[in-house]
Amino acid sequence: MTTPEASVEAPVLFEERTAANGTRIGIATLNAPRTLNGFSLPMAHLLHERLGAWAADDGIALVVLQGAGEKAFCAGGDLHSLYQSMRAYRDAGADDVRDNHYASEFFDVEYRVDYAIHTYAKPILCWGHGIVMGGGIGLMSGASHRVVSERSKLAFPEITVGLFPDVGGSWLLPRVPGKAGLFLALTGAPLNAGDAIYAGMADIHIAEAQRADVFNALADVHWSADAKRNHEQLSTLLQQHASDAATGPLLRNAALIDTLCEGSDVPAVVNAIAALQTEDPWLQTAQATLAAGAPGSARLAWELQKRTAGASLADVYRLEYIAALHCAAHGDFAEGIRALLIDKDRTPHWQPQTLAEATVGWADTFFASPWTAATHPLADLGATVPERSHA
Repeated sequence: MTTPEASVEAPVLFEERTAANGTRIGIATLNAPRTLNGFSLPMAHLLHERLGAWAADDGIALVVLQGAGEKAFCAGGDLHSLYQSMRAYRDAGADDVRDNHYASEFFDVEYRVDYAIHTYAKPILCWGHGIVMGGGIGLMSGASHRVVSERSKLAFPEITVGLFPDVGGSWLLPRVPGKAGLFLALTGAPLNAGDAIYAGMADIHIAEAQRADVFNALADVHWSADAKRNHEQLSTLLQQHASDAATGPLLRNAALIDTLCEGSDVPAVVNAIAALQTEDPWLQTAQATLAAGAPGSARLAWELQKRTAGASLADVYRLEYIAALHCAAHGDFAEGIRALLIDKDRTPHWQPQTLAEATVGWADTFFASPWTAATHPLADLGATVPERSHA
């Protein structure tokens, strides 16, 4: 193993292992365990640059993406820095969403990293241990080989902070079987390893104790210059270490969730979930999260899944980018972060206060683009490489 080229304080550690025949394995480790590897702008820049370099390096056969520490691969985005940028934007009285330069750059680079992973020609193995939420799912979802372990816990909890499932969530969640993707967006319900695989957010379960053995086995393979063959070899290797994952509550309640979410508009679905009488603690927690969450987030999640139906992944990122900047400019995002992480009073004052006020017309303002299609900051996504689908 080579020595990581960055200091231990670097937000991402990069190293390269030499495999049996001299080919190399690139390993990127998110390195902010004290914040559960919260995805920051410096992380995004470093990953974007290195993924591009490794893609162009014929000696790199595959890439591994993991998180430092025992608790999380990545628990989401760096909300503290986003909050500071939103406060500064609002205190300045700005009225153009593009004027929050930090948020504009953060979502731009984050989505570019996610898209690069989705479209990467070489295999990417993502080890999704522990907490994988929000921005963590954005990183993991596009990897060609997505591993979960017995400690994995995946979720899109954005309704609790006044955002919506972004990082491609509007593309990923509608691909969950049945109507469960809408349920997950509205309730932030967590998935164990078995449910993550069922939902199409992970591919294989490997016990955490096997991680070192898997990494050692990677170095024993004679990788080739043929990316397709390397994908197949990696799949075979991972299957040799795989084990069954326990069935989770999403699968157990699949038929019920489909019934709850069959309404023709978001108020009908929200009311059905709220009215459910159940002793299931997972469903009870989902109900409570929805009840306490931002009504505007519920509407935006619904509208995004509706408006992006049939769209390409690149187009989904472009629309999410516009909506995310509007959330940063005038939505509930800052208030949600304040209540959860800054003042920690857990009493957010949502605007709109009710779902009845979060109308389609209200949501339309979050999709108003300040750019033409040609000048959109993410206009170049999808220009040369088709996206890969796990669906």
